[in-house]
Amino acid sequence: MSLSSVSDEILKFTAQYSLYTGSIMFSFGVIAVEYSTFFFYSILSGFLPVVIASSFSMLAYHNVRHIVRRQLPIVRRKLDKQITAMVLMRVIAYVCLASPYNAYRIYAINYPVSRSMPVAYAVGRLIQAILLSIFITNYTINFYIFIIFSSRFRRQVKLVLVKKCWEQWKYWCCHINNQIEPVNSETRNSQIESEENV
Repeated sequence: MSLSSVSDEILKFTAQYSLYTGSIMFSFGVIAVEYSTFFFYSILSGFLPVVIASSFSMLAYHNVRHIVRRQLPIVRRKLDKQITAMVLMRVIAYVCLASPYNAYRIYAINYPVSRSMPVAYAVGRLIQAILLSIFITNYTINFYIFIIFSSRFRRQVKLVLVKKCWEQWKYWCCHINNQIEPVNSETRNSQIESEENV
C-alpha cells in the first residue's frame, strides 16, 4: 500500500464517517486534511527524503574531494568519482520526479473537486494519474541513470547481458545438434531391400 493511498483512505473514512456524526467529525476531517497537507505530503514524503538524500550525496561528494588528496590509486579515485556522480544524479532525478506529485496532492487535498462537476473531476484525476506515473518512474530510472553516467556500470551490464545471458539464451533456444551420427548399416540395408521388392 503506497503512502498516498493511506492518506486517501483516511480522507475517505473521514468523509464517510462525517455523514453519520455531523459536526464532531468535521473537526477530525480538518485534522486529517491538515495532517496530509502539513505533515504527510510536505514533510514525510516530500521534504524529508529530499533532505536526507541531498545531505548524504553532499557527504559523498565531500569524501571524494578528500580522497583526491590521499595517496590512492588513480583507478580507485575514478571509480569513487563515478559513484558520486551517480548518487548526485539520482538525487536530482528524485527531486524532479517526486516533487510535482507531492505538490499536486497537497493542492488536491486542500481544494477538492466535487464529483458533481464531472469534467473538472476527470481532469483532476487525469493530472493525478500522469503525475503518479512520473513519480513511479522514479523507481525505474536508476538503471538508465547509471548506464548514462558510469562507464564501469556499462561494461558490467554488457558483460552480464551479452556474454552470460545471451550465450545461455542461444544455447537454450537455438540448440542445434551439430554432431555427426553414424549411419546404421542395418537400417540402410533394410531400406534398399524394401525398394528392390517394390
